[in-house]
Amino acid sequence: MKTRGRTALITGGNRGLGEAIARALHDAGHAVIVTHTPGNSRVAAWLQAQAAEGYAFAAYGVDVSDYESTQELARQVHADGHRVDILVNNAGITRDSTLRKLDKPGWDAVLRTNLDSMFNVTKPFIEPMIGRGWGRIINIASINGSKGQFGQTNYSASKAGVHGFTKALAQEVARKGVTVNTVSPGYLATEMVSAVREDVLGQIVAAIPVGRLGEPAEIAALVAFIASDAAAFMTGSNVSMNGGQHMY
Repeated sequence: MKTRGRTALITGGNRGLGEAIARALHDAGHAVIVTHTPGNSRVAAWLQAQAAEGYAFAAYGVDVSDYESTQELARQVHADGHRVDILVNNAGITRDSTLRKLDKPGWDAVLRTNLDSMFNVTKPFIEPMIGRGWGRIINIASINGSKGQFGQTNYSASKAGVHGFTKALAQEVARKGVTVNTVSPGYLATEMVSAVREDVLGQIVAAIPVGRLGEPAEIAALVAFIASDAAAFMTGSNVSMNGGQHMY
């Protein structure tokens, strides 16, 4: 499964699922770059804490919803001597509200961060992958992109769009040695989910057949496999890992 000597870039890689993916890819022998929101004052301390546990990451600030910001990211990454072989489009946000109450800024923010970012971040890195004849693009969607969720028209639409992007791009680059796949996690034991009201969290867990939230490390292990040489025959797929909550 291990694919040595590659470099991976994970957007939103400094917390939650992104952090777990960064650590799993590091464990698999890859050099790892993470991105974070510009001006994040906690990144330096986070990098130090990760280094103390044996994880050496490079970190860059970027606004994935902004095209020029992502192009500058790519220029800086390349200028620093990195070549990105594995791209994990993980950064995402929620702005939950029923459609009747959802305002335009709440719609735009989610679509730009979760969906526009697929174009913004992937575009500058895919051409070098094609030139080298090897690449892995892994897009993180969600269970709610497939089944929908009350109060998440913006989020569900954005995550459904992620897999549409995946399927089309996979066909374009399949003969170039580059695979493109989607991973759709269910509800995970992350800081964001754990902050949900206890009664609501109980309802969520009760709807999961395995009877618990997923662990970020479980999703990360799946991502590490998709990023490996062993997964070369897999492209255009949407792999769900949700404890049986949504079977399709």
